[in-house]
Amino acid sequence: MQGETSASAPKALITSRVADRHRFCIAPMMEWTDRHCRFFHRLLTRRARLYTEMLTTGAVLHGDRARLLAFDAAEHPLALQLGGSDPRALAACARIGADLGFHEINLNAGCPSDRVQDGRFGACLMAEPALVGDCVAAMKAAVSIPITVKCRIGIDQQDPETALEIFAHAIEAAGADALIVHARKAWLKGLSPKENREVPPLDYDRVYRLKAAHQNLAVILNGGLGGVEQALAHLDRVDGVMMGRAAYQEPWRLIAVDPLVFGEAARFRSPKAAAAALVPYIERELARGTRLHSITRHLLGLFRAVPGVRGFRRHLAGAAAMPQAGAEILVEALALVADEAMDGDRELAHIAA
Repeated sequence: MQGETSASAPKALITSRVADRHRFCIAPMMEWTDRHCRFFHRLLTRRARLYTEMLTTGAVLHGDRARLLAFDAAEHPLALQLGGSDPRALAACARIGADLGFHEINLNAGCPSDRVQDGRFGACLMAEPALVGDCVAAMKAAVSIPITVKCRIGIDQQDPETALEIFAHAIEAAGADALIVHARKAWLKGLSPKENREVPPLDYDRVYRLKAAHQNLAVILNGGLGGVEQALAHLDRVDGVMMGRAAYQEPWRLIAVDPLVFGEAARFRSPKAAAAALVPYIERELARGTRLHSITRHLLGLFRAVPGVRGFRRHLAGAAAMPQAGAEILVEALALVADEAMDGDRELAHIAA
């Protein structure tokens, strides 16, 4: 296993394949990690594991699959995240996902929004670990690709020490390949979804203890990871890390993933070069009727402290929203950014050295 030492003995009981494929992941985020976002993220990192937005079992079974489940082969390795609580429906959706070529099926047991509570999925499933185990077992029986679960450390008045242990035991017994843990509680009563991403305190130590107690289960840490180097600091205590908002709002950070996490050269030396490589994809999508803004909205945070960044953002935010906007808008916006400038953050400075 890459980077494994005697200090990371718990990892020795996890197969190299399981640990490596989740070593660095980009979180599924509703209305953010659509197929255009994922394609661009793949230009920034070859190795990070990407996740779709959550799709409900109802949408997959009865909706427009060609649209909802569309992805480019370049996005691999790619996981499909599902929302649901009916084992048979989840098994059927897992088969659909596997047949379409997804590399993993992930069950959402961590989203705290009112909508998912009404549908009996998301974070409220932490109160029903036996049901989640049944869901995992049904999906495992249906497909051969990995089945994983994403959860919180607990909900509402639950004691995270007890609740997370019971939950992990249930999904491990059912054969789950990995558990991704957002290291905060979710308060289903009293906090909004946005507040649930920020207000409950992070408890990384609870996730470390979970890993120590479940050496044969891959445990992935999520929550509050603001940079690649910060994420690296956790990899001697867990099998992998998952970055969410920082990856989306500041995608320039992702160009450091392959060099720092996997010891491989970045696909492009700079965020600007990666964005320029997006032009052929944009041209293909525009020909299919996609609006430019649907793609370029994911690039607005691409530069920080770079000469010309304000002009870049203004041009994309304005001109890209015009009905007939073409790929030349991105080319024009990139021309406003200094060629030689690299972000001042340590992560990119490390690559440039």
